[in-house]
Amino acid sequence: MFVLKILHFIIAIGVIVGVLLQSGKSAGLSGAIDGGATTFFGKSGKKMEDKISKATTIAAVLFMINSLILAIF
Repeated sequence: MFVLKILHFIIAIGVIVGVLLQSGKSAGLSGAIDGGATTFFGKSGKKMEDKISKATTIAAVLFMINSLILAIF
């Protein structure tokens, strides 16, 4: 039970970070993160935004599943 709570906390932090890193409607992520991060994640800023979006979606799904498990127990 304690392990699930710790996992829940870590996933929650991941969701928060993922949402904050995503770009708004008018601003691109490439303006916020320059240089080495763009070359590390990919040459195009769009590819990096896609990776962050997928990671945030996965973290959100894991968060919901973990919330249901914690609610049952």
